[in-house]
Amino acid sequence: MAVAGLALTAVVVLALLVGVHRYLWRRFVGDTTAEGSALRRAGTVAAYLLPLLSVGALVSGRTGAPFWLQRVLAWPGYLWLAALLYLTLALLAGELVRPILRRVLARRAPGSDGAYRPSAAEVPESAAGATAAGSEPSAVPAADTLVAAAPDRRPAAPTRRLFVARAVGGAAAVAGLGTVGYGTYGVLRGPRIKRITVPLAKLPRSAHGFRIALVSDIHLGPILGSAHTRRIVDTINRTQPDLVAVVGDLVDGTVADLGPAAEPLARLSAPHGSFFVTGNHEYYSGAAQWVDHVRELGLRPLENARVEIAGFDLAGVNDVAGESEGQGPDFHRALGDRDRSRAAVLLAHQPVVIDDAVAHGVDLQLSGHTHGGQLWPGNLVAELANPTVAGLDRYGDTQLYVSRGAGAWGPPVRVGAPSDITVVELASRQV
Repeated sequence: MAVAGLALTAVVVLALLVGVHRYLWRRFVGDTTAEGSALRRAGTVAAYLLPLLSVGALVSGRTGAPFWLQRVLAWPGYLWLAALLYLTLALLAGELVRPILRRVLARRAPGSDGAYRPSAAEVPESAAGATAAGSEPSAVPAADTLVAAAPDRRPAAPTRRLFVARAVGGAAAVAGLGTVGYGTYGVLRGPRIKRITVPLAKLPRSAHGFRIALVSDIHLGPILGSAHTRRIVDTINRTQPDLVAVVGDLVDGTVADLGPAAEPLARLSAPHGSFFVTGNHEYYSGAAQWVDHVRELGLRPLENARVEIAGFDLAGVNDVAGESEGQGPDFHRALGDRDRSRAAVLLAHQPVVIDDAVAHGVDLQLSGHTHGGQLWPGNLVAELANPTVAGLDRYGDTQLYVSRGAGAWGPPVRVGAPSDITVVELASRQV
């Protein structure tokens, strides 16, 4: 039954993708170019090639393709996925404009069918003179006959339908590709600093003002490499935090391929150290090897473990994806025997474990995973799967803060969900 369900889902997704690409071809190519033209041939080739590149980008990493091939496929393949979304949305918006534009043009056009019609002033003087001299009306050729007898040598203007198709298609292309371009710039520019203050009832006065630099979802891979890591490290170090927390989805690939891209993490600087917990993507990329590698870079992995920091307990749990390898989150091991009179801050990649955090008396959970939706309207989908998509919420006596993340998965594009590194300042109520 499970196999049959997956097969049905695959067929539905494939049919949807084929339908969407057919729709884009029709609006951008079929409706706007002449049969047999070079533009139509180029558009048709692109309609077949671009989705194949996207499929190649998606499967190359999972199938162990050479890393150079992953990089070749990643840029065009992933960017087309984002472009597909926003070009489709722009065209759907254009469908509302299309009939309005046609009506406006129809009212201004001389003929109802879009063809040219000469006015009375444009009838040749010889024809008008013949009528005035008393010639029979039948001897005067109709305006349409005159036009047919003396064809205009100028290139024919596009029909109203073609004009509307090109106007709407052009506007949709500018809107869709412009959105993708701006969203790509936001990712490549690097995350911006966000600051929040979180009061904790159990935090002693000695820890008031303690600052945690929270970064999640860096997603090093075939697109985002060492330059991306350096930007993040430099941004974090400029905030001069007391502690750095990397809460999962650091990588999309193996240590062999991406180890050099992670090297700048060794420059993270904080008096109380830098800590790491796994995300679901680590378990697609060799979690055990990555845990060992980040330890070599100077980060301390918290694998269902806890340490005492100045005035509070810092705990970390493995991601729920680790359950497939027998390495899932173990809240009892991380928090079961602690002194509950002390404040506890939990690092957990996915916000969905908030109920376990509440049950174990955690004061603050710091998470990522959602990307804030990454590509609008993806936030609506993320809201269905996560208790909080971004920002600070309260669940019972536990507060949950979710970062939008510092990188991007798949398309290196963010729309409506800018990347961030959050400086979480803990505040004592005992001050």
